[in-house]
Formats: sequence, structure tokens, C-alpha cells
Amino acid sequence: MEKITTPIYDFLEQYSRGGTVRVHMPGHKGRDVFGKGLERLFEYDITEIKGADELFEAEGIIAESEKNASRLFGTAATFYSAGGSTLCIQAMLAAVCKKTSAFICGRNAHRSVMNTCVLLGLEPCWVYPEYEEGSAVSGEITPETVRTAIEEYSSKKPACVFITSPDYLGKIADIKGISEVCHEYKIPLIVDNAHGAYLAFTEQSRHPIHMGADMCCDSAHKTLPVLTGGAYLHIGDGLCREKIPEIKRYMALFGSSSPSYLIMASLDLCNKYLSESFRDDLKITAEKISEIKKQLGGVYSFYGDEPLKITVYAFPCGLTGYEFAERLREGGVEPEYADLTHVVMMFSTANTDEDFDRVLRTMKSVRMPRIRLEPPDFEPVKPIAKMLPREAFFAERETVPAEKSLGRIAAEAVTVCPPCVPVIMAGEEINESTIKILKNYSIFQINVLK
Repeated sequence: MEKITTPIYDFLEQYSRGGTVRVHMPGHKGRDVFGKGLERLFEYDITEIKGADELFEAEGIIAESEKNASRLFGTAATFYSAGGSTLCIQAMLAAVCKKTSAFICGRNAHRSVMNTCVLLGLEPCWVYPEYEEGSAVSGEITPETVRTAIEEYSSKKPACVFITSPDYLGKIADIKGISEVCHEYKIPLIVDNAHGAYLAFTEQSRHPIHMGADMCCDSAHKTLPVLTGGAYLHIGDGLCREKIPEIKRYMALFGSSSPSYLIMASLDLCNKYLSESFRDDLKITAEKISEIKKQLGGVYSFYGDEPLKITVYAFPCGLTGYEFAERLREGGVEPEYADLTHVVMMFSTANTDEDFDRVLRTMKSVRMPRIRLEPPDFEPVKPIAKMLPREAFFAERETVPAEKSLGRIAAEAVTVCPPCVPVIMAGEEINESTIKILKNYSIFQINVLK
């Protein structure tokens, strides 16, 4: 591969040192008016001036940088988002759901999928995972369950199958097997790979595009050294290749007309890192995480197979996930996520040896009752959809206690946040199982239709 350049960063660097009088946006004019020593930060924050290109109509430095990213990830095309994976999800669903509003979707999808259903009037046809014990946010979706769903919803002519992998607890789906099933029926597979941008650079790639997905999004900022909001929309050489010329049109529909050049510059700089030492750094980082799991395997119960996560199932230790998270904080370790049953720690190549040492010491020092707690007494029961999400969202509503919501219709998606996975979707009828799950996640009020 030819040497990777950094055209966006280079332009910002040249402009910041050029002494040009800025009579254009933004209002700080490249100066730190607050006197906090942040001059370099403000100098690089610009708008679409001459030579800076435009994100949604890229022909210059942004287009060049995106092509660099496409080569690195091995895609038919890769596009930048300064609005996170949320913008990518909106654009991908808008691009495929043109002739039909129905699409097959894993129930462990992110809230941004729910919001897109409201915005576009889409009808999600749910595929339910085989949930992990005591969890309503993680589980396995298999090729067989996808096949069953495609046949069950065939009369609706679903526009795509939408899967989240890895999920928030670190479970990676069999994307290769699922893609083979989808393509057998000539249905594109879209993957929310928000947590797995780095999977393209493991020794054997597990990135969705390489496993047969037709489109996917990566939240670069979650696992790569990119500023918050930086993401990729990838298109593979399959059923969605024809979307390449038009995908930016859909991104522009939902994205800000003033995307952050700081975010884009971080994506641009990340290309160079990915092309140089990232693979080696990633291997070393994954080995350190694996070593922690190995040392503590007799003490803790770990979940998921994502190499940059340590997910602890806390109940066997006699602690709730919330309690275990507090033990970590007492040792100076802030986890990514905790709920009643699980705690998630996310790592990246930016974590230092001192970070890993502290995590290991803290986990070793946690005092546990050693009495296994029983998992929450609920079994997710599929709610019945009574109307489309969009219809419910814009209908008259009222707020009621969750315990008194049985039989009512949810006015909006209620999610466990993070990871923003829906307990109930707008337009669905609330059942007893839903109420139990809401209580277990400390959600005591809910908006319902009048």
C-alpha cells in the first residue's frame, strides 16, 4: 500500500499558520478568548472555506482522506461522519428502505435505530436474541434465527436485515453465516459495528465488511484514537455497492451542515496511525487483556468474545453490577457501563501499562461475599406492536408509573442507557415482562398514549 497522507490535518496546519484574517465562521476566529491555553485547538476549528472541501459533497482533501480510509479498511467505499454512528445508521436505513418501510432488525439495536424508525416511518420486524442470563441488552442472534425471520416476514418484503455486532457486552455475532443467509434471499445485511472499528486490524479480520456485510458503521471514537463523534460508514462490494454515489445525499439529510473539522482531522490522522503501528499496538493490547482474564479466570465470570472488552458477570461473585462498579471506582477505575448484572470495561491501544496494572490490582482486591446471587426473575416476552413507531411518537401522551402501565401503548422507545437498547418500542403494548424489566433497570415511569 502506498504511503498514507493526512490531507485534512495538513490543510488545517497550513491555514492556522498562514496569518489570514478570519472574517468567516466560527465566531472564535481561531483564538482562545477564554485564556485557557487552548490556542492550537481553536486554530484548527474552521468552516468550509476555500480549499477545505465539504463533507457531504467531498471532492478535495476530505475525499482524498476518505479514500485513504477505504484502502485501509478494504472496502468498496468509506465515508466520514462527524455525527457518530447515529448519522451513519440514519443514512444506511434511508438508502435501503425506499420501496418498503419494513426491515428485519435485531432487538438489541441502539436507540438511533428506534429514532430513525420515527423519522422515516419505518416498521421494524424484530429478531430476538437468545439473551444472556439476567440481561435484556445482550444475546446471540444466529443465522438460523435470521432465516426464520426472513421467511416469517417475507410478505412485507423487508428492505434489509439489520444486526448489531459487537453488542454492548462484547458479544460478536456470526456475521459470515448471517450474511450468507441474507444473500441467499437477495436481502442486504447492514451491521451496526459501532464498537468494532478495530476488528479490521486483528490478525484475522472479523470486521463485518470482510465477513460479508453489505454496509456497516464503525464508531471510530469508541476504540480508535479519534475525537468523540468520529465514525465511518463503510460499503462493501456487494448488494449495496450501487448506493455509493448517493449515500452522501442521505448523510446530508440528517447531518449538520457545519461538521466539525476537529473530528475530521482526527479521523484523517488516525489513517496514518492505522497504516503504521496500530496492528502491533492492537496485538499487544489484546494480549494484556487476555492475560488479565487468564489470571482472574478462577475468580470472575467473563462474558463476550470481543478482544478489547472485559465484561464481568457479577452475580456469581455475590455482587450486583452496580456494586462491582463501585469497587472499581474505589480503586480509581471508571468502567464503561454497569447494570444490575454486568460491568463492562473498554480498552484501546491508548491504555498504558499503568492502566492495566491498576485494573488488575483493583480486581484482585475486590472483596466478594462469594454467595452467588440469583439472576433477575424475568424472561423477556415479545411485546405486540399496535401501531408504527412514528404514529405512536407523535400521538397524545401522558406519563404513568411503570407498575400501572400494563396494557398501555408506549409513546416512545424506553431504553437501557447506555447501551440504549429498547425495553419497549413506541407503538408496542406493555406486558408484565416489560414492567419487570423496567423495574430491574430502575425505570419507574413511562410515557404512554392517552
